[in-house]
Amino acid sequence: MAVPKKKMSRSRTRQRKAAWKFEAPQPTACPQCGSAKMPHRVCPSCGSYKGREAIPS
Repeated sequence: MAVPKKKMSRSRTRQRKAAWKFEAPQPTACPQCGSAKMPHRVCPSCGSYKGREAIPS
């Protein structure tokens, strides 16, 4: 089993862990009505998803 030859410094470890940040999904424009909606979800204003009506109005 591989074993590290040198101790990793705190700054080196924290630099590596800092790259694992989470970014919140940004709202996109609905292609049907143009209002803001979250990606991969039904549009709350017109009820369409992937070009078809998912929620009847």
